[in-house]
Amino acid sequence: MRLGTGILLLAVGAILTFAVTAQVSGIDLRVVGWILMAVGAIGIVVELAVWAPRRRRVVRTDGYEGGPVRRSTTEETY
Repeated sequence: MRLGTGILLLAVGAILTFAVTAQVSGIDLRVVGWILMAVGAIGIVVELAVWAPRRRRVVRTDGYEGGPVRRSTTEETY
């Protein structure tokens, strides 16, 4: 589940829970809304926990034999 899908499920669940007043036989729309909000919230948390930007440190050494050596450290986010 991607972040946009989680937000969409959260929004649709909130609409079903708090804004819709229609009655459907056999289904409680408020319960369906709460379930969609829970799934959306869990999806957002999992998406951010698993696919959050990770940092990687890269150390690069430039130089040649007998000459000056230059070392640089960069932080990369991917």
